[in-house]
Amino acid sequence: MKNVLQVIKFALVGVSNTLISETIYAVLVFFKVHYLPASFIGFSLSVLNAYYWSNKYIFREEEGAEKRIWWKVLLKTYVAYLWGYLVSAALLVFWIDLLRISRFLEPMGNWFIHMGYQRLDAKFLGDLLAAALNLMITIPMNFLLNKYWAYRQKKR
Repeated sequence: MKNVLQVIKFALVGVSNTLISETIYAVLVFFKVHYLPASFIGFSLSVLNAYYWSNKYIFREEEGAEKRIWWKVLLKTYVAYLWGYLVSAALLVFWIDLLRISRFLEPMGNWFIHMGYQRLDAKFLGDLLAAALNLMITIPMNFLLNKYWAYRQKKR
């Protein structure tokens, strides 16, 4: 039951991380910042959120286990999420530059442009869709890295 609750809590924190990261990403891309720096900035700020909630509510220190050193856990959290970020960045290049996912969104982008939303073109929509697709891969990976490495405690 403990693991199920951790997964549920991690999912809830993941929603807040995603909202932070994707909102920052969307705003920066909207203002024509390249998708890779936009993604990195969103990632960097969302990891602080992940660390706070994971440390406080998801992977709490266990009684009788060695105390964790906060800065080591923060560093490991960044490393764990960095691995997810690198996978996500590679996938962004795949979706956006190699597959050119935005070409499948031309009709929707044209509709938004026709409705007066000039910035909601196929490129912008493709950038958002690519980031959303990546979440299906990076979220489970981040949970496992955090649970079994970043927040792991040694028994005394």
